[in-house]
Amino acid sequence: MRKLIVSLIVLIILLVAADRVAVAGVERDLANRIAASADLSGTPTVTIKGIPFLTQAFSGRYPEVEFDLGTFTYGGVPIRNLHGAAYDVTAPLAGILQNRPDIRAGRVAVTGTISRATIDKFAPQGVKIGGNGDRLTASGEVTVGVQKVKFNAEVRVELADGGIRVQAEKIEGVPDQVARMVSYTIPFKGKLPFDVKVTSVESVPDGLRLSAEATNVPIRG
Repeated sequence: MRKLIVSLIVLIILLVAADRVAVAGVERDLANRIAASADLSGTPTVTIKGIPFLTQAFSGRYPEVEFDLGTFTYGGVPIRNLHGAAYDVTAPLAGILQNRPDIRAGRVAVTGTISRATIDKFAPQGVKIGGNGDRLTASGEVTVGVQKVKFNAEVRVELADGGIRVQAEKIEGVPDQVARMVSYTIPFKGKLPFDVKVTSVESVPDGLRLSAEATNVPIRG
């Protein structure tokens, strides 16, 4: 009985080790494919979620694959901490063994951050972007008629055609028309990885967090 128990323990250890070796190899392959698919200069970090991995490999289906892309420049706008996940990834084992894999994700979700320094870079002359907790703020002066008016304001951000619209919302002690003057767009030109589309933007302590998604995404090498 003792020998049987020891044998079972050894077998389990070997299976776990084989599982971890296999997942490491596939993660490296996926990292290279994601880099090629997203036209990245570096190799991302990839983590296949779920244990055991070999069960997923034999079925050819991976419920969730996480990846970190670092900083990605989108039309001249650097997006930091770009993190994503591919869901319902299919990679038939037969195709992989024949070196002709058809790897596809049912859905890809990506988030990233535009820093306050970048937001400030696109602001009009005389306007300084700062922050108040999770809210962005603007300060400076604008010309109203022949007078220069100093202001401090909270700003609203929203998706707009061609970029992110930054608009002063609350300005202390000045007319509403001044708020309309403190408005500009951070332009987006080009493509994000996997052709994901930006679905939302929100203010966070570090700047602006973007969320983007795409469906039925091929992951080519």
